[in-house]
Order: sequence, then structure tokens, then C-alpha cells
Amino acid sequence: MMEIIKAILFGIVEGITEWLPISSTGHMILLNEFVRLDVSEEFWQMFLVVIQLGAILAVVLLFWEKIFPFNFKGGSIIKADTFLLWGKIIAACIPAAIVGILLDDFLDKYLYNYTVVSIALIVFGIAFLIIEEKNKGKAPRINSLSEITWNTALIIGIFQLIAAVFPGTSRSGATIVGALLLGVSRTVAAEFTFFLAIPVMLGASLLKLLKFGFSFTSMEAIILLTGMAVAFLVSIIVIRFLMGYIKKHDFKVFGWYRIALGALVLTYFGLFA
Repeated sequence: MMEIIKAILFGIVEGITEWLPISSTGHMILLNEFVRLDVSEEFWQMFLVVIQLGAILAVVLLFWEKIFPFNFKGGSIIKADTFLLWGKIIAACIPAAIVGILLDDFLDKYLYNYTVVSIALIVFGIAFLIIEEKNKGKAPRINSLSEITWNTALIIGIFQLIAAVFPGTSRSGATIVGALLLGVSRTVAAEFTFFLAIPVMLGASLLKLLKFGFSFTSMEAIILLTGMAVAFLVSIIVIRFLMGYIKKHDFKVFGWYRIALGALVLTYFGLFA
């Protein structure tokens, strides 16, 4: 029962932090320092990634009309603009996918620790503050998903690559920072970031599952499914909140949060590690 409660806690943290630009993996790694699941290291490494599938399903549910490329209500069956959008999404995901496949074991071994997470939190927190201050009073150049060009998508994908390498950077944080630098509006930057997560997380989860194998114990299966279900429910609430929030506010609050959390964690482990 205690492990299920822990899985619920991890699901809540995943659902909140996957979509806010504050690093879900970073928070999960940090939470694991204080609340450890009684599981093998191999299962933990898989759980850390696959739990995100629950959060991804929330995006699919909430944005189904925008991302489903077929129309069965009359007229043209194929939604050409949606197919084009998916082409740009896939193109933007290629750099992170290549690095994820080639360096997966190396990243797990050397970079998934509180020091790297904390530094990444602080660095990208500062980046949010600088970019938002720079963009203050400026009208965005790109105000719809259809206005995102292939070049823009690829550059955003390179920012996603940074997040794939350094845990704590935040995949959503990195791609939003990149999009804002390119003149994309906050709303469009957030939506494109959500959609990028679908193929990235599906691919990453499949890779982790193949490496772990599908021979779960009953308790491991319950822990994983519980975490995913909670992450799904919490993600629906958080995504709706974020889309409403950024219509009236900038991302500075998340920048300050990242800096404060990164500094707090470095201080804590510096004193008690």
C-alpha cells in the first residue's frame, strides 16, 4: 500500500511538472532523493520515463481536434494542414531522438543526478527572465501553428535536444525558450511544445520498455499504471491552467521558481550530502 501511495505522489508531480516549464524529470529525480520507491534500479529508470505516457494522453484528449489528421464529418477526409503540422513536429523531434537512442545509457549513468538537475534549473530559469525581458512590449511574429515554418520547427527541435541531454533543463522549458527567441507567441509556443511531446515520449517510453522487458511483477505493474493514471488526471488540470495563465502572464514566475529550487537543492545537498 505504501508503494502505491508513493506512485500516486510521483504521478501528481509528473502531471504538474511535465507541462509547466520547470522540468518533470528533474523534479522526479529530486523527489526520489527523499521518497524512494522500493523497486529495482532498472525498474526506476524505466518508470521515470514511461510514467510520462499518462501525461501525453492528456494532450491527445485535450487537443484531439487539432492533432487528428482526418476528417469524417464531410468534405475532404484528409486535413492537409494537420498533416503538414505533423511533418514539422516529426522533423523537430529527429535531433532529440537520435541523441536519446545513442546516448541513453551514458545520460542515465552520468547526468541523472541532483547537481546537473540543479544547474540546469538555474541556467534555464535565468534564460526565461532574460528572454521575457527582451520580448517585453514586442508583438510576436508567429501567432498560429500554421505560421511555424520548417526552419522554425527544426530550430525548436535543437532546443529540445538540449533537454534530451541535460535533465533539469525541462523539455517544455527548452522548446518554449527556443520558440520565444524565434518570435513565437506564448500560446503557440506552449501548444507546439505539447505536440512535440507526443512522438518524443512515445519513442522514449518504447525504448525504455524494450530495454526493461515486459516481465513485470504484479506490484511493478500496479505502481506503473497508478503513476500513469494519476499523471493523466493531473495533466488535464495543469494544461488547462497553463493555457489560461499565459494568455495574461509571461513565463517569468517559472524562471524565478527554477532559480530558487536549483539554489535550494544545491544548498541542501552541499550541507547534508
